[in-house]
Amino acid sequence: MKDLIQKIRNQTGAGIMDIKEALEAAGGDEEAAKKELADKGKAMVEKRAGRVAGEGWIGSYVHQNGKIAALVKLACETDFVARNSDFRELAHDLAMHVAASDPWYVRSDEVPEGEEVGAERILLSQAFIKDSSKTIQDLVEAATAKIGEKIEIAGFSRMEI
Repeated sequence: MKDLIQKIRNQTGAGIMDIKEALEAAGGDEEAAKKELADKGKAMVEKRAGRVAGEGWIGSYVHQNGKIAALVKLACETDFVARNSDFRELAHDLAMHVAASDPWYVRSDEVPEGEEVGAERILLSQAFIKDSSKTIQDLVEAATAKIGEKIEIAGFSRMEI
């Protein structure tokens, strides 16, 4: 049981007590427990949606050839979270993703009326470059569930020579 809890913790970043509760509710089934944790995380994201994310961190990435760079403004509720190493790593990973995938908008509601833009140009809809089984939206929701605060991508900028 201890190994299973550790395995799920490594995969999801969820708290030990949350994992234990999910495993108990799922009758020890690993996949059902992960689904239970994901559902709990989504509920937390929805609960925190109305909060103001007034703090944050600017994640940056410059490609090794020096010809592509990106900045991502990742917002959160408190400066305590903004100083968290997991939060800063997420900001950096998102900047790397923006440099690699060249999105045009953060979310679909930013697209001007009448403009046709595919999902590949919407940052939150894109598959994450480090794990194509997850979208950027999934990544942000997982961070919100893990950290326990509203986290959102407030903007980005990409430059290329």
